[in-house]
Amino acid sequence: MNQRPTDADPVTLVVGVHLVLTDSSGAILLGLRRNTTYAENRWHLPAGHMQPGERITASMCREADEELGIAVAEEDLVLVHTLHHLDADDGRSRIQLFFRPTRYRGQIRNAEPDKCWELRWWPPAGLPATTVPYTAHALGEIARGSTLSTVGWSA
Repeated sequence: MNQRPTDADPVTLVVGVHLVLTDSSGAILLGLRRNTTYAENRWHLPAGHMQPGERITASMCREADEELGIAVAEEDLVLVHTLHHLDADDGRSRIQLFFRPTRYRGQIRNAEPDKCWELRWWPPAGLPATTVPYTAHALGEIARGSTLSTVGWSA
């Protein structure tokens, strides 16, 4: 029997995890997306979605390994920003979590060349115009020291 959601049902959110890696000059690592259903040919942080039964921090560590070939321990992740994002494309409410690793092991490389054209370091004040809009927003908020913001919601 199918039951329709009611106003009393809890909200179901998509949870995204994003890795904010900076080099010694403060430049931020972005990847140019390819062969994806979202943000094709746009610059974005290494990121992904939490899978069922997975801890948020485990999800971020998995994505770091899959996309960059680096090992990040869960205890080495610092949550630097939370973004509540209303996606204009599909109308879904998303929580985007942005983590900065205090350390990692391995050499950063493009571990998913089928999904990423290239990786490049960008100065925070010089992000490319084709950066995913909510990513650019979150990076600006992080630079200002803000830990929480929203995008896509009417005022």
